[in-house]
Amino acid sequence: MLNIFPHLAKHWATILAVVVLLLVQANCDLALPSYTSDIVDVGIQQGGVENGLPGSARQTTLDALSVLMSGEDAAALDAAYGPADENGVRALLDTVTEEQQAALADALTTPDVALYMAAAAQSASRQGVETALPEPQDLDSAAAMLSAAAAAPDFDHEALLARLSGAAGSLDATAAETLASQAVQLVRLEYQAQGIDGNVQMHYLLTTGGEMLLVALLMAAAAISVGFLASRVSAAVGRDLRRQVFGKVISFSNAETDRFSTASLITRTTNDIQQVQMTAVMLLRIVVYAPILGVGGILRVAGTRTGLSWIIVLAVALLMALVFALMRVAMPKFKQMQKLVDRLNLVSREILTGIMPIRAFSREKFEEERFDAANKDLMKTQLFTNRTMTFMMPAMTLIMNGISLLIVWFGGHAMESSGMQVGDLIAFITYTMQIVMSFLMLTAISIMLPRAGVAADRIEEVLRTEPVIEDPAPAQLPAGLENKQWRGVVQFDHVNFRFPGADADALEDITFTAEPGKTTAIIGSTGCGKSTLLNLIPRFYDVTGGKITLDGVDLRLMPQETLRAQLGYVPQKGVLFSGTIESNLKFGGDAIPDADMVQAAEIAQAAEFISAKPEGYQSPIAQGGTNVSGGQKQRLSIARAIAKNPKVYLFDDSFSALDYKTDVTLRRALKEKTGDATVIIVAQRISTVLHADQILVLDEGRIVGCGRHADLLATCPEYREIAKSQLSEKDLAKASVTAGETAKGGEA
Repeated sequence: MLNIFPHLAKHWATILAVVVLLLVQANCDLALPSYTSDIVDVGIQQGGVENGLPGSARQTTLDALSVLMSGEDAAALDAAYGPADENGVRALLDTVTEEQQAALADALTTPDVALYMAAAAQSASRQGVETALPEPQDLDSAAAMLSAAAAAPDFDHEALLARLSGAAGSLDATAAETLASQAVQLVRLEYQAQGIDGNVQMHYLLTTGGEMLLVALLMAAAAISVGFLASRVSAAVGRDLRRQVFGKVISFSNAETDRFSTASLITRTTNDIQQVQMTAVMLLRIVVYAPILGVGGILRVAGTRTGLSWIIVLAVALLMALVFALMRVAMPKFKQMQKLVDRLNLVSREILTGIMPIRAFSREKFEEERFDAANKDLMKTQLFTNRTMTFMMPAMTLIMNGISLLIVWFGGHAMESSGMQVGDLIAFITYTMQIVMSFLMLTAISIMLPRAGVAADRIEEVLRTEPVIEDPAPAQLPAGLENKQWRGVVQFDHVNFRFPGADADALEDITFTAEPGKTTAIIGSTGCGKSTLLNLIPRFYDVTGGKITLDGVDLRLMPQETLRAQLGYVPQKGVLFSGTIESNLKFGGDAIPDADMVQAAEIAQAAEFISAKPEGYQSPIAQGGTNVSGGQKQRLSIARAIAKNPKVYLFDDSFSALDYKTDVTLRRALKEKTGDATVIIVAQRISTVLHADQILVLDEGRIVGCGRHADLLATCPEYREIAKSQLSEKDLAKASVTAGETAKGGEA
């Protein structure tokens, strides 16, 4: 799993921006419950009054409050308000700072409550009951009574303040909060007396609601930006990984390709990288965000002073136990899943590429069963992991609902016993759900992380694999290699080769020289090593003993690009690429002139069927050349090599799909074209190698015969056996005469 992070580190600046945006998003998300609590507690229950300091007050009310305050606090209160208007109302000055307002509100708490209780007593006396809610006239009556009492000669101001201070000092924290909420009631009564209580409440609701809306919009903008940046980072990681893996696979020799298998390399380049890409998005959007949200929620819950924090501890413990149990069960299955995807791709590829033999042998049902077995194995594993995920969601829901029930139950008792407000309870529930949701998000991503970790390990395995065949270091390059004029002399000097992991050599003590202007043919029984020998020249494999040289330079001391620029290779199985006939014939380089392309097609006997097509050289070629016949595909492959005009031609049984007439015509034209080039042909048919200047006969990886056709018939039993199996006695005698005349003509 840690293999993902080095790829993410390349985009550190964007990731830093994502983290900053996530902090903004989390802060906004955590602020919303506080706004909800304020709207419920202050905006609805308290009528928009936040504390015991009124925003505006009548002079009579201020005078009454001053009686209940110390001289210093009374002076500060008087200085905080501006001059009275025509209605005797004084407004709080804008110059009063928030700190000063908080200090005044704290100083006014006890006087507010005392004045409110006096107004309540006036209301009860007026209505003839024990208790009653005061009205504005009761506040005026209580204020007048206090002012009159303060004007009396025997009024003891200090004694009154001492009684009020003693009563307030004996209260605990919960009672003090209740006292502060009661102080708000006096301010509401004062606003009613002014006739502005509805305006104050609406102003608070609109202001707080507007701030809440702005915070929600900021959170949405941050979330959208995080999604955009995270998607860009993950897409860039996927792009870079695909580029690196593809570049590495292109550099692989046949040994590395055989080790991984083509199906596995395709899976690693597509499915595995897609898993890593998806996980990169989740890492940035969830794995970073969830802890921020969870820790922030815990800190906010601790600040609510509800006494219900033990419920959070219980919820976290239950969630961690659930996640641990699920991961313990599901983790092994995630490690199997990618291997099963490999297996399914392998079976699919074999069936699709071999569909014609399957139909010819009526093996459709068998292959369907084989595919169904691989498909069901993958399905069972996916079902197991999906069921695990399905079990997780109800369990999470049960925990969340159980936690909500506990909060409501114990929160209701707290509201009854300690005066906890409704808004605080709502905020506590919301913060708790945010904490639980953060764990839920981490749990959901933990389901993906193991599979992504396996995928990342498989990708890294490809990237860490160093190809066996590499270019030499600059210091090892022979002098003058860049400006060397190549002739095309290929020499095998006691070459041995053994496939990786094999117990015996596939080729043993191979020694011969292929010269420019001459054709060297290699023939032998099936599996004797003909194609393997040819594949050593372009370094698809490297020799394990001896050496191969081109114009005296060891192939291992040449850059692969330099070596292959001198070669024209035609594989045993013709391979065409999607595009046009022109793009395939110019595959050796865009600089190939049209005239050379046309000439190559004529030599390869492909011009006739190309010109018969309506679009000529612009005719489309389907993927793999499926819209042309086997013979046409082979001729186009030969033309592609000829158009490159190389110094060495390598034909790996490239004439097998041609009829005899086309084969003879093509080789005659090819002889004229390649008069100064080296031609090496691997063939199965005697007719193809009949006129070669040098024929090598391989048997079990060793050269058992070397010479011309007539000489080999006389001296090499293995060659003679091959010739007799393909030619009649009459054709054999005729071929010997023709080959002998060709040899004499060549010597002359």
